[in-house]
Order: sequence, then C-alpha cells, then structure tokens
Amino acid sequence: MNLDQRVERIVYELDDKKAEEIEVFNLDDVEYIAKRVILANALGGKHGMSLVTHLKDKLKPLGEQFLFIDESDDWVVIDMGDILVHIMSSAYRQKYSLEEFLSEISQKKAEGL
Repeated sequence: MNLDQRVERIVYELDDKKAEEIEVFNLDDVEYIAKRVILANALGGKHGMSLVTHLKDKLKPLGEQFLFIDESDDWVVIDMGDILVHIMSSAYRQKYSLEEFLSEISQKKAEGL
C-alpha cells in the first residue's frame, strides 16, 4: 500500500469505531516529523485506548509498524514513522488546536515559504 492508501485505511478504521472529527493533514513538502498527520476525537478515555487497540489489531497484520504509542486519558499519539495519529478528547483538541498549527504549516507549503 502507498502512503495515501495507508492513511485511508487508518481513517476508515477510526471512523468504523466511531472516532469523530477525523482530519488528515498532508505535510509532504514541509519539514516536519511526519508526512501525514491524522487527528481524531475520542468519545472518552477508554474509547481512545480502544481505538488504539483496534488500529493495532487491524493494521499490524497488514505490515503497519507502531513505533511508539503515548497514551493518556485525554490524548493518544501513535507514531507510525511517516504517519502520526493523534486521538484526543474534544476538550484537549480545542485547547491545543493542532489543526491551526498544522494548517499554518500547510499554508506555508502552499505559499512556497
């Protein structure tokens, strides 16, 4: 699978297990630690952790590598090398507004800065 197909699969699996407000940021041409960032809301702490388990169960057999997972009740970060997945509570997502940060990076890419 190419990168975009892998991202589509992750988004599908998150959506299938009721993650909300899923967004994907393409950071191909930007100096950032990943080429794609996926943001999703969990319904609660246990839901976030169950999403991680679901992703591992579905994606490891397909060859996906989970290099590092940092879990808390409000925020889970999954490092898959060229893909970062952030699963957050809606309160944390509003508080840290990663969308704004990632959008600014993407905008700078579009403007050629």
